[in-house]
Amino acid sequence: MKKWTATLVSLQVLLFSSGLYAQEAERPSARDGMWQTVVMIGIALLFFYFILWRPEQKRRQALESQREGLKKGDRVTAMGIIGTVSRVQEKTVILKMFDGSKIEVLLGAITDVAPDVGSEAEEKRE
Repeated sequence: MKKWTATLVSLQVLLFSSGLYAQEAERPSARDGMWQTVVMIGIALLFFYFILWRPEQKRRQALESQREGLKKGDRVTAMGIIGTVSRVQEKTVILKMFDGSKIEVLLGAITDVAPDVGSEAEEKRE
């Protein structure tokens, strides 16, 4: 009988020292998991801001400043149509086509603005 009790005691000591019989180990709390999730969402938002939103915002502002600086004689592209600005109105632009016809397009439809070709030729002469 002493042999069994000695074996049982030694088994308990072995289990206690190995951690299997030890008290419950510290588990991460729910707050730690929540903070990890918040940090990951924050990193994702920063990624989207610097990779997607910020460059698009800069491109949009540059295009808007080009549209605001339109003047007669500028060559523009609107929805794939290339023309020369004949007259700038409040919300629309009158474009003169290659064959002499004129069309009216919205300012928001203009996707590219090239400076006046005539003014560039004059600058090169000077």
